[in-house]
Amino acid sequence: MIGKLYLVPTPIGNLEDMTFRAIRILKDADLILAEDTRTSAPLLKHFGIEKKVFSHHQHNEHKSVTEIIRFLKEGQQVALISDAGTPAISDPGFLLVREAIKNNLPVECLPGATAFVPALVNSGLSADRFTFEGFLPVKKGRQTRLKSLSEEERTMIFYESPHRLLKTLEEFAQYFGAERQASVSRELTKMFEETVRGTLESIKLHFETHTLKGEFVICVDGGVKSKEQRVRNKE
Repeated sequence: MIGKLYLVPTPIGNLEDMTFRAIRILKDADLILAEDTRTSAPLLKHFGIEKKVFSHHQHNEHKSVTEIIRFLKEGQQVALISDAGTPAISDPGFLLVREAIKNNLPVECLPGATAFVPALVNSGLSADRFTFEGFLPVKKGRQTRLKSLSEEERTMIFYESPHRLLKTLEEFAQYFGAERQASVSRELTKMFEETVRGTLESIKLHFETHTLKGEFVICVDGGVKSKEQRVRNKE
């Protein structure tokens, strides 16, 4: 009998968003992999989950994958959680999933919390077609990425940290246009949840005089181009 790798989403803030199934899987697992065991400890304690918890993060995942695959081949049920949200979405998980699939081991991802979905839905921007960009490169490749995205027609979704938010909004205004419609959400599902909508310029002015705390999700309207403009760009 071989084990199974479970990817288990955890709340991005509000503990009431934890699903019954997620709790059951974590209680039944032989071991739990956590991005930061100190961050996950209060969550596991809150739901009465007492299991072996091992660290699995971006700095050790290349080394730990081999041992985890061995655990799975020995029949152990392994659950992976991140600090918040769904594993592998701007968090560790992709390498382990890929290796499990290469070894013909079963992988199952539970549905659950992820920050960009509520941010997109409550932004008021088109949710029919969108591109999730996550965190932009901090230095190398950043300007190239922004330049290529200036031609993007779908709604764009980004993650950003508090100390880079204003700089990022300034760059967005430069590459996408100061009047481009956008939405910025912070502290999603928490007590001080906030969403600011408007032009990139007006949102930047707002956050220049307001709290910069928590993780931010930025949604930017895609550039709308006429058929004639698209033809000219190709030429």
